[in-house]
Order: sequence, then structure tokens, then C-alpha cells
Amino acid sequence: MHTILILGGGKSAVFLIDFLAKSCQSKDRRLILADIDLDSAIKKLKNQPNTQARQLDIEDIESRRSLIKEADVVISMLPAFMHPLVAKDCLHFKIHFFSASYESEQMREMKSEIEAKGLFFLNECGLDPGIDHMSAMRIINLAKSKGEEILSFKSYCGGLLAPDSEDNPWKYKFTWNPRNVVLAGQGTSRYIENGELKFVPYHQLFNRLQTIQFPGLGDFDGYPNRDSLSYRQVYGLEKIGTMLRGTLRRSGFCKAWNVFVQLGMCDDGFQMNLPEDTTLRQFLNAFLPYDPKLSVEEKLGNLIPDFDFPTWEKIQWLGLFGNDLLPMKKGSPAAILQAILEKNWKLYPEDKDMIAMQHLFQIKSTEGIKEIRSSLVSFGEDATYTAMAKTVGLPLAIAVDLFLDGDIKLKGLHIPVLPEIYNPVLATLENHGISFREEVRML
Repeated sequence: MHTILILGGGKSAVFLIDFLAKSCQSKDRRLILADIDLDSAIKKLKNQPNTQARQLDIEDIESRRSLIKEADVVISMLPAFMHPLVAKDCLHFKIHFFSASYESEQMREMKSEIEAKGLFFLNECGLDPGIDHMSAMRIINLAKSKGEEILSFKSYCGGLLAPDSEDNPWKYKFTWNPRNVVLAGQGTSRYIENGELKFVPYHQLFNRLQTIQFPGLGDFDGYPNRDSLSYRQVYGLEKIGTMLRGTLRRSGFCKAWNVFVQLGMCDDGFQMNLPEDTTLRQFLNAFLPYDPKLSVEEKLGNLIPDFDFPTWEKIQWLGLFGNDLLPMKKGSPAAILQAILEKNWKLYPEDKDMIAMQHLFQIKSTEGIKEIRSSLVSFGEDATYTAMAKTVGLPLAIAVDLFLDGDIKLKGLHIPVLPEIYNPVLATLENHGISFREEVRML
């Protein structure tokens, strides 16, 4: 009997848990779900056969290692910084390891030992990273097999609201980790376009937008992720002239978000200690110049170029021009802003989210240069069974299932860019309604 251990049963794990719990009913397996909240873990398992919930404080080293020793496969759904701790334990006890998070430098340092022990460690097998890698590599390898040259590759992905749930001016609510949303893009973004290296500092990031269109869904803003350059090697496109990976938001979102960036409200580098009676308006005013004659609205309009009505409406809707009390008085500007947004961008039970991903290729073929637009749109069922949870959790669950069935025979440290991984995973995802629509036109 194979034992599967899932560490962490958060919002992104519901489809992962359901898929693997169901597999335990038809295959010789058992599933352990370990979480700091035992009641939550019990509810998520729904009393399904061959499943068990355990309470675990991941920082309790002895308990963590004791639990890991019971497993044949460990899936870490913990915060990314905890993965290396779990991976080291798995390496020590010769247990296979899976995660949806980026492959870290600490993980790469284990590469030779993972190989020596004949283990399979798979990272970046979620949505982004994950489905983006697999779907892109399918197109890239098909083009290479035909002797075609890939000239340009741009890829964008966003966790958004389904159109029916876009009930605020931002057309956005939190469908994943709010802190990651608030801090997104910090640092310098790096990509290459038409052979020219481009470096975009954070204060310029939300001015460098590309309009991305999805049939039937309208326009979106796409902005560059931090590091697109390293993916030239990951995808085997070292000589490509254009490589850009980016994030999607609804059109107009980035212009309004840039107000917070320019004011410094996304700064996580210092702590504020504000009076208990501080209002939202006073918090905003703290980042504006002093002027006894001008209102907060006037000072903001003078400071921010092209401060138009749609942008003003988004700021106003958050209550930042009003006199409600701040929900949090101590913390970094980013942490206080996050507290404000969590109140306003809360996903209600009836809300549905949406995942939108698009690859844009320009490929030189014998017929000329063709453009491939490959698009994925996935809608959530409700605030629990979200599209985010589905597209993060299912690829990981499918990969574990295939590995335990012996259909993935690889060993070593991997991300899902090999056909032995992405072909069966993508085929199974299509059976669950996660598929790409491809459009090809000659340029």
C-alpha cells in the first residue's frame, strides 16, 4: 500500500485532496492530510475511505519527521519558504517529494543527493508555475520537431474574477495569498524583446503594460514578471529574441494600483505605529505632501499624473477618502494596505473566480511566420471550489497519481518540462475541463 501525505490543507488544496482521496478508493493507497487546524482537515477529507486527518505544527521537528517517515510520497502545500525543510526530511528518509511552488536554490543544492538516492522530486507543478510550463513546452517541442524556429514567446496568467462576480470598480478580489498580491512585482523585472534586454524597476512596472485579449472576455492588462530571462534555458530557447512572462489584471487595474506604488504604500521595509483613531483618509494623507489649503483628493490629483475618474473611483471605493477607522494601526505600509484590501476584496461564498492564461508565439515555418495564440480560461464553482484551487491542485494530484501508477518513471529533481510528465498530465487535465484553445494566423 502506498501512503500519500499532504502537508497543509489551505484554500488551494481542495481539488488536490478530493482527487487523491478518490484514488484511494480504487487503488491500494491511503491518504494522510496534516494541518495545524485538525477540524479543517477532517472536514476536507469528508470521511472518505482510507483517509486520515492529523494535527501538525510544521515547526515541531520530531512530529514532522515522524509523520513524513510514514509516507511514500509527500506533497507540500505549505508556504514556499517551508518546502526546503520538508524536502530535506524527505531526502533523509528517502521519500519522494512534490510541490506546486518554484524550485528554490536550496532545492537545487539537493539535486545530486536526490539522484543518488533514486528519488523523484517534482516542483512547479501547479498553475503558474506548472500548467504554463507544460502547455508551452508542448507547443515548443512540436515546433522544434518540425524544424521550425521560435522567434518570440510571451506568456501571461492571472487569477481574476469571473465576469458575473465583477461587482466592484477594480473587478478584482483575493483568490489567493493576499500578501503575494500586495507585494507582486517588487524588485526589477527582466525580459528580452526583439534582441534587446529590458530591465523594469518596480516604480515603472505598472506603466509598462501590454493589452491582452481573450475572445468573449475583453481586454486585460499584462505586466512583466520579475524574471523572464532564466526561462530561455528552462524552455530550451537560449537564442530567442523575445521572451516575456507576465501577470494579468483587468484593464484599468494596473493604472489604479500604480497610485499605491508611487505613493510608497506597498513598501514592506519599515514599520508604522499610528494612533488608534487614525482613519483611512489620514493613512492616505500620510503619503501625500503637506499643504494646508488643499484637500487629500486635490493633493493626490496633483501628485499622480493622469489621475482620471476611473482611477479616482477605484481609490474612493476602497474608502481611502473617507473617515472609517483603519483596520490595522501597526505594521508596514504594505501590511496595513493589505488589511484594508482584505476587507474590501473578500471573496463571498457565491462569488466565482476565473483563471486566464495566454501564450503568444511567433514561429518561423516553411510557410512563413505564424502566430499562435493559445488561451486557457477556467471558471470556479464557488468561493471554496475555485478555479485557482483547481488549476493549482489538479496538476499536482495528477502527477502524484501517475507516478504511483508507474506511468512517470523519472528520478531526480524536475519541473514539468519533459514530455514524460506534461503529456499525460495535460491529457488528464483536459478530461477535467482544463484545456487550451489555439488560434493560428500567418503574419
